[in-house]
Amino acid sequence: MKNTLLSLALFAATASGLRAAEPIPDSHRSNGVAIGCQAYTFNRFSAFEAIEKAATAGAKVIEFYPGQKLSPAEPETKLDHHASAETLAKVKAKLAEHGIMAVAYGVVGLSKDEAESRKVFEFCKTMGIRVINTESTDALDTFEKLVKEYDIMVGFHNHPRRENDPNYKVWDPNYIMELVKDRDPRIGACADTGHWMRSDLKPVDCLRILKGRVLSSHLKDLNGFGKGVHDVPYGTGAADMPAILAELKAQGFSGPASIEYEHNWDNSLPEVTKCIDYIKAWKP
Repeated sequence: MKNTLLSLALFAATASGLRAAEPIPDSHRSNGVAIGCQAYTFNRFSAFEAIEKAATAGAKVIEFYPGQKLSPAEPETKLDHHASAETLAKVKAKLAEHGIMAVAYGVVGLSKDEAESRKVFEFCKTMGIRVINTESTDALDTFEKLVKEYDIMVGFHNHPRRENDPNYKVWDPNYIMELVKDRDPRIGACADTGHWMRSDLKPVDCLRILKGRVLSSHLKDLNGFGKGVHDVPYGTGAADMPAILAELKAQGFSGPASIEYEHNWDNSLPEVTKCIDYIKAWKP
């Protein structure tokens, strides 16, 4: 997959003078894909350990989530958008040490209160993060203004459908597309392929519904569809990974794609490594 900038070409800097980070460079892609780890994969560990494990697996990008403990030495310090400048400087140094770029943040709530949502955007600006992943549909009017101001993307993430909660709609790609189709092009979807499978949806069909609005992904392969399934290394499960990757390429998706491996929590590193190795060996 070549480093196509089709999607990001729409996202020029605004007149405010604030710019998002530059597109993810080829040096931080594997086989052209901006594949990395969602730090939640390693939520039994600290953010520093998550960076180390991501690097060991072969990733060069990472997605942080709010509230992970900072390090074994500072377990009471949390990494999120309330962190101090000193804490963020430590995180930046740790990223640089391991050749990892922070490219996404989520899943995080965005408030209808502009001042509260601005804290998230400021954190992302400081860290060079390109996309915020959220499920806060009620705050869309608020954060659209901040998307334009900061030139930072926002993707709506999907968890599985909830049988007892009809008000939870973000599992449905048709709902997301209806929500974002008339909004700023920097607002779209964080495509969680595994949670679509848990909702008995085929990921390729969902991606096609969201064509042109897939801004990031929690890229997963599961051992089946529906309830009770779990993550497996790419290419060994029920997801049609070649078709998923081909569709993302056809759409000009430029990433990031995060491995959020929610299985074998204490010893998932070998399986995460297999996912990255699959991407490295993929032939478009």
